[in-house]
Amino acid sequence: MALIFHAGKTNKNSYKTLIAAEYSGVKVELAPNFEMGVSNKTPEFLKMNPIGKIPVLETPDGAIFESNAIARYVTRLKADNPLYGSSLIDYAHIEQWIDFASLEIDAHLVSWYRPRMGRAVYLPPAEEQAITSLKRALGALNAHLASNTFLVGHSVTLADIITTCNLYMGFTLLMTKSFTSEFPHVERYFWTMVNQPNFKKILGEVKQAESVIPIAKKPSQPKESAKPKPKPKDEPKKEAKKEEPVKPKPEAGEEEEAPKPKPKNSLDLLPPSKMILDDWKRLYSNTKTNFREVAIKGFWDMYDPEGYSLWFCDYKYNDENTVSFVTLNKVGGFLQRMDLARKYAFGKMLVIGSEPPFKVKGLWLFRGQEIPQFVLDECYDMELYEWKKVDITDEEQKERVSQMIEDFEPFEGQPLLDAKCFK
Repeated sequence: MALIFHAGKTNKNSYKTLIAAEYSGVKVELAPNFEMGVSNKTPEFLKMNPIGKIPVLETPDGAIFESNAIARYVTRLKADNPLYGSSLIDYAHIEQWIDFASLEIDAHLVSWYRPRMGRAVYLPPAEEQAITSLKRALGALNAHLASNTFLVGHSVTLADIITTCNLYMGFTLLMTKSFTSEFPHVERYFWTMVNQPNFKKILGEVKQAESVIPIAKKPSQPKESAKPKPKPKDEPKKEAKKEEPVKPKPEAGEEEEAPKPKPKNSLDLLPPSKMILDDWKRLYSNTKTNFREVAIKGFWDMYDPEGYSLWFCDYKYNDENTVSFVTLNKVGGFLQRMDLARKYAFGKMLVIGSEPPFKVKGLWLFRGQEIPQFVLDECYDMELYEWKKVDITDEEQKERVSQMIEDFEPFEGQPLLDAKCFK
C-alpha cells in the first residue's frame, strides 16, 4: 500500500511532509479529490483522525495525524537519514528546534492570524501580546542564525524544514518587509531555505506579504436575531418596560463610563507627573544643533524625580561581545522586546569600543520609582544587565546621564561603536 496523504495542497502543515519526502526519496501520494470541509468530515476520515483535522497520512500500518509526527515518520523511513543529523546531540538539537518552531513561532503566528481571519474573537491587546511574543522568539532565532547557516550542523535537517514551513505563513500573510527587517539573519535564512530545490518544488515562488491581512468583517448579528421574532407582539412591550427604568437613572451613563478609567497598566495609577514623556521625546528628536544647550538642558528642566526614575545598566557578559554585528543585533533585539514599555520609558544604549570585546552600557528613564514589574516579567534581557538607580544629587552621575543622552564621545575614555535610542 502506498502512503496516502490526506491534506490540502496549499497548507503549510502539509508542506512539512512533502518537503521531507523530497529530501528522503519517499513517495507520498495526495488523496485524490480531497476537499477541505467535505472529505475530512466523512466517517472514513474521522476513523483516522476523530478531530477531523488535516493532515493525515495513511500508511500500511495505520493512520498518523499531527503534521510534525507525520514529517518525522516520513524522515525515519530512510535509514541514517541526514535530516536527523549524524549524532545523538544533533538529534536532540533538531528536536529542540522543532519544539521551538512549534511553541514559540507557530503558536504566536496562529494567535495573530486566526482572529484576523474571523476564526476567533479579535482583541487588539491579545494581538499585541502575540506579536510581542513572536518578536521575542524571532529575536532568539535571529541571534542563533547570526553565526549559523542552518539550525543544526552544516546542511538542511528536519528542524529547518519544519521551522521554514512555520515561518511561511508569517512571511506570506502577516510579516511585511518592515517587520522582518528587524531580524536580518531570519530573513536571510528563510529566503535561503525556500529557494532550495526541494523546497521550491513544493512551495513554488514565495512572495512576502506587502501588508498584513485585514481583519475580517463579521456580519452583524442583531439583524439575524431580529428575523425569528415576529411571532409574539408582546415582546417589544416587555423590552420597553425593561428599558424605561434604566433611562432616567443617572447611573446608566456611569456604567458605560466605568471601564474607561480602568488602567491597562499599574503605572497609570501613579499620581500625575509634571514631566510629559512625549514632550521630552519630541524635544530629543527635533533637536539637531546645540544639543547640550537645548535638549540636555530641556531634559533636566522637564525631569520629575518624583514621577520618574533614571537607571544605568551594564551588560554582564561583555567578554562574549567579540563580533561587532552580533553585539549590535543583541542590543537591537533588546530594544525591540522593550516595545511593551514604550508608553512609560525612554532609553539610550551605547556599544563602546573600537576593538572587541565591546562594552554595552545603557541609560533608562522609567515611570515610577522602580523598574516596572511587567518589564522585568516580560523582557528576559533585563536579567542580562546589572541595574543601578541614578542618584541625581551626585553631580558625577548627573553628568554621566547627560553624556549618555548626548552620545558624548569619547565616552569614559573610549569611542562609540554605536548608540541606539528607545523612544
